[in-house]
Amino acid sequence: MSLSPTAGLRHTGSLFALALDVLRTLPRRPFQAREFIQQAWFVAGVTILPTALVSIPFGAVIALQIGSLTRQLGAQSFSGAASVLAVLREASPIVTALLIAGAGGSAICADLGARKIREEIDAMEVLGIDPIHRLVVPRVLASMAVAVLLNGLVSVVGVAGGYFFNVVLQHGTPGAYLASFTTLAQLPDLWTAELKALVFGAIAAIVASYKGLTAKGGPKGVGDAVNQSVVITFMLLFVTNFVMTAVYFQVVPQRG
Repeated sequence: MSLSPTAGLRHTGSLFALALDVLRTLPRRPFQAREFIQQAWFVAGVTILPTALVSIPFGAVIALQIGSLTRQLGAQSFSGAASVLAVLREASPIVTALLIAGAGGSAICADLGARKIREEIDAMEVLGIDPIHRLVVPRVLASMAVAVLLNGLVSVVGVAGGYFFNVVLQHGTPGAYLASFTTLAQLPDLWTAELKALVFGAIAAIVASYKGLTAKGGPKGVGDAVNQSVVITFMLLFVTNFVMTAVYFQVVPQRG
C-alpha cells in the first residue's frame, strides 16, 4: 500500500465516496431483506458473547474505581449514580465500537475481500448487479442494528457487574446503589449512547466494506485489508465519539 500523501487523500476520498453511494442506494428497491437478516445474524453471532464477556470487567473496573473514590470522599451514596453514568454514557458505546470493529468489521472485510480476489465482485458488475446495493447496504444496516442492540446489552451487563462488585466486594449498600441510579444519569444519556452505537456500526461496516472491496494481492492482501480496516475504524470511532460527546454536552443540560 502506498504511503504517499496523494495516495492517502485518494483512499480517503474513495472511502467517503463509498459512504455517499451507500446513502444514495439505501432507498433503492428491492430491499435485500434475506441478505440483511443473514448478515445481522452473522454479526450478532460473532459479537454477542465477546461483548458480554468484555462488558463485565468494564463495569467491574468502573465500579471499583468509583467506589474507592466515593468512599475516600465520604460520598458512598453516589457510587451507583456515578457508575451508571460512566457505563451508560461512555463505556457502553466504546465497548460496542471495539467489538463491532474488531469482530464484526473484520468478518465483513474478510468476506468481501475473499469475494474480490475470487473475482465475484467483478462478475456481479458484468452481470449488471450493483455490489453496493446487493452486498454493502445489507451489511451496513445489519451492523447498525446489531450495534444498537449490543449497546443495550453492554449497558445492562455493565451496570449489573458494577452492582455486584460494589455490593459484594466493596460492601456497599444495595438500596443506596439502586436508589441513586437516576441522580446523575438521565434519559438523553441513553438515547445519545444508542445514537453513538448506530453511528459506530455504520462507520465500522463502511470502512470494512471499502477495504474488502479494494483488497488485492491474494489471501495476503485480504489479511492486510482486515488489519487496516480495524485500525482505521478504531481511529475514526474515537474521533467520532469525542465529537458526539462534545456536541452532547453543549446541547443537553447536565444534572448537578
